[in-house]
Amino acid sequence: MKRLVYATAATAALALVAGCGGPGGDAGAGQEGKEIVIGVLADLTGATADVGKPYNEGVLAYVDKINTAGGVKGSKIKALSEDYAYRVPTAEEKYKRFVSEQAVAIQGWGTGDSEALRTKVKDDQLPFMSASYAEVLTDPTQSPYNFVVAPTYSDQMRVALDYIAAQDPAAQVAVFHNDSPFGTAPLADGEKWLKDKGYRLGFKAYPMKTGATDQIGLLQQAKAQGAKYIVIQNVSSPAAVVARDIAAQQLDMRIICLNWCADELFVKTAAAAAEGHVMVQPFAPPSAGKPGLQEVRQYCQSKGIDLDAKGLHFVQGWYTMQVMVKGIEKVLNDGTELTGPNLRTALETMPAVDTGGVTGPIKFSAQSHRGSTASGIYRVTGGKLTEVSAAVVPKT
Repeated sequence: MKRLVYATAATAALALVAGCGGPGGDAGAGQEGKEIVIGVLADLTGATADVGKPYNEGVLAYVDKINTAGGVKGSKIKALSEDYAYRVPTAEEKYKRFVSEQAVAIQGWGTGDSEALRTKVKDDQLPFMSASYAEVLTDPTQSPYNFVVAPTYSDQMRVALDYIAAQDPAAQVAVFHNDSPFGTAPLADGEKWLKDKGYRLGFKAYPMKTGATDQIGLLQQAKAQGAKYIVIQNVSSPAAVVARDIAAQQLDMRIICLNWCADELFVKTAAAAAEGHVMVQPFAPPSAGKPGLQEVRQYCQSKGIDLDAKGLHFVQGWYTMQVMVKGIEKVLNDGTELTGPNLRTALETMPAVDTGGVTGPIKFSAQSHRGSTASGIYRVTGGKLTEVSAAVVPKT
């Protein structure tokens, strides 16, 4: 797909400018007036495009909002947004373009590409944030230039297992997962958590076939296991298929969706079959009314965008970009040159980012690039995501 370069004011709701900035002031090390180049990998047409598109729009919307206000200390961001269609080799090709255009940081997307690129971003010293929350990306000794703004998939799995154990200490748990590094990321940590906490829960993983029109075969295997809970580590559309099949087969099973299916699209697609299922979601949906959602809603209203229709993944992209911009602001406020190493140091040392309740506070350190461990727990009630508990962390 042809690359899109967002560098000026947005001309349409879905063709948003990428730019970033903040309050004016003295620029760091001669940066004032220069463009700040950030590479943006997006899945707009691939296997995860249903959630990838609104996330990318949220990233670019935040950049547009800041650019419109004058940029970061007088410098606007030139965001190079590329559709890599969820193909790792394509992501690697796009990444080379970002490097050649002197990007100082990267906004990525999936687990496969984030893990494939982590050695490259280490060598090139380019801070990298993405929508992948694989635990390996939080360890600076293994991934020194990767930063994870939300609870890892493993932390989300821990929260889900804690929740299930509190409901039924001896329940059988089936984990339906995308057959990819994204899907398998929390499996080993989930099994370890059961042992570490002494839980008596059963735990068995089932890879989901991409593009399947039903999941009856997997559900029959889960039924044979005796599973009462189905934890899903996949995106919304296949998860909704599972919900509809559970309802059609009249199975006594409860779904626990992790981040990428814990959303409005799952509720809309599964329709009545979504009712009662549980969501572990680090980002508050637009309907939650958290204070930090107000600025997102105001921006969307100014652009004629329906935030409720875009959903929580738009918010997710918005706040991921905001965290990166906070790091850029710190570099320039410190009067240092905007380089990858300096941005890494800024991210590790800057104060916690308060998202107004959209997430827990996001704070990195030189010892850990795990920004947050707190997720919300929601239940689908009356066709909406209803908060059950806020800021839930894995039990200590």
